[in-house]
Amino acid sequence: MRTGPFDPREASIVYREVTEDRDELQKKALERYNEARGENPERLVSGSDDFTLFLWKPELEKKPIARMTGHMQLINDVRFSPDGRIIASASFDKSIKIWDGRTGKYLSSLRGHVQAVYQVAWSSDSRLLVSGSADSTLKVWDMNTKKIAVDLPGHADEVYAVDWSPDGQRVASGGKDKVLKTWRQ
Repeated sequence: MRTGPFDPREASIVYREVTEDRDELQKKALERYNEARGENPERLVSGSDDFTLFLWKPELEKKPIARMTGHMQLINDVRFSPDGRIIASASFDKSIKIWDGRTGKYLSSLRGHVQAVYQVAWSSDSRLLVSGSADSTLKVWDMNTKKIAVDLPGHADEVYAVDWSPDGQRVASGGKDKVLKTWRQ
């Protein structure tokens, strides 16, 4: 689980020093993981340069449970939301596709980038998705409305990497312009 021991419901804009020791943090992270997973087996999603994704339950069977199609060019990145309910895939076709994380069923497309989308990252509470693109922008998507919540221009060239801080308060991005940027909500 990406957020480890940090519960996004307890996040604050004010910096809080971590006072727990490593063992306490590991225990909290394992408890949060087991709570999120529940009784369901682990799932795995794979994206390919043949424009398809596959959803797997590797603990139970060797065959995929779903073949997911819809992208028109190769897939660059694919991520489960932290709560495991949604999958987001980024592609050279300039789109992000949203899928049901349990069945692999197509839910919607997010369009707004004008060039390839390289990477996506979920906020720790699964409400927001950030994407980085060859068009030199980051876009923050509201997953309730499936619309752009914030457009973040600022890089001088392609954005290759994006990620949220574990507390969900910041986004980091890096790209071809050799600049690392930190964005606050």
